[in-house]
Amino acid sequence: MIAPLLAMAPASISWSPKVALVMIVCNVIAIAIGKATIQQQNVGLKLPSDNFFGGFSHGAMLGTTSLGHILGMGAILGLASRGVL
Repeated sequence: MIAPLLAMAPASISWSPKVALVMIVCNVIAIAIGKATIQQQNVGLKLPSDNFFGGFSHGAMLGTTSLGHILGMGAILGLASRGVL
């Protein structure tokens, strides 16, 4: 009974510029969310250029881009299952 369930797997989506654009947009949204909500954005290790990274520390940038990748994964899988990507 369990063997047929284990054999079912969703079709994976291959990389394309559309997939990359969705991931970039999701990361930009997550950075904007982090910029608005993180109270101590510059505590900890500094990144090389404050102007380029918006004054974020290493931890803040890592956290926001991690959130962006989680959002991007959900968006890509959702759009792929709808047939948009």
